[in-house]
Amino acid sequence: MTQYIIRRLLQAIPLLLLISIILFALMQASGDPVATLGGRQPPKPEDRERLRRAWGLDQPLLTQYFIWLVGNDWMVVDPETGETGTRQGVLRGDFGNSFVTRQPAIEVIMQRLPNTLLLMITAELVILVLSLTVGIVSAVKQYSLLDTILTAFSFITYSIPVFLMALILMYIFAVNFRKWGLPYLPISGMFDPAKGRTFQEVAWHMVLPVTTIALISIAGYSRYIRSTMLEVINSDYIRTARSKGLSERRTLFVHAFKNASLPIVTLIGLDLPFLLAGAVVTETIFAWPGMGRLFIDHLGRSDYPVLMGILMLISVAVVVFQLLTDLVYTWLDPRIRYS
Repeated sequence: MTQYIIRRLLQAIPLLLLISIILFALMQASGDPVATLGGRQPPKPEDRERLRRAWGLDQPLLTQYFIWLVGNDWMVVDPETGETGTRQGVLRGDFGNSFVTRQPAIEVIMQRLPNTLLLMITAELVILVLSLTVGIVSAVKQYSLLDTILTAFSFITYSIPVFLMALILMYIFAVNFRKWGLPYLPISGMFDPAKGRTFQEVAWHMVLPVTTIALISIAGYSRYIRSTMLEVINSDYIRTARSKGLSERRTLFVHAFKNASLPIVTLIGLDLPFLLAGAVVTETIFAWPGMGRLFIDHLGRSDYPVLMGILMLISVAVVVFQLLTDLVYTWLDPRIRYS
């Protein structure tokens, strides 16, 4: 097992290197960060050239990538403060300074990451609990009235785009509830500045964005769980377990669900890394200060250091969680062994 983990980690090095090259080229082609400065009054041509030299944007693409990856040995002048400093490179933990805020890119990301994790982990827990419940109930009550209702509801919610789901929930639970004199839900931010960032305020502001994310994902997850459970509960060994007099609960959750969970673990393992990316549409609509909104804000200004930091963080998370998923397989199914 140890050799397998070491081999997978070594294989991830060239993979991440290739990903970084592709992402860096795409980010460079997305726009010019200097052109977005100055608001309605763009910088003068001579100022633009000075900024490009100061930020190293006048160098060839391969040179810029090499500096981003391993740093440089010459001095770099900050165009705002006039201070000088060396570029350490990503391999030494330096993602560079944001072109927008002039702060280290990793600090900009870490300021938003806790907000995204709070929102996305809460949503993922809601998704797992409700989708497992709905999926198992639908499989056990196959073709019943309850199964038909749950199936219809899943298809309807899964067919609604995220932005439309958010607007529907806002219209019902914020606009109409306020009109009807009922307790209405907030539609923007993490908390009311007048009340401060308390647990109750943050939880109250999370209701709509979490519901928006969860409803669509629950629909997809539950259908997947239903199909895998149906495949397992109709197997011979499940009928044998029932014939031995085992309770229905023990048969379902000890024998059936554990064997049906491998595809579900794969699905969850693919989704978990993207918790770090946040929910771009949902965070933008509800003005949630997370990674998704940060990415959109800085993409519009071609802030390469922050964008590359976010994308590489997600890439590393994908590699790590795929390795963890493979290790979970061995616990769920003793027949799987890595040598």
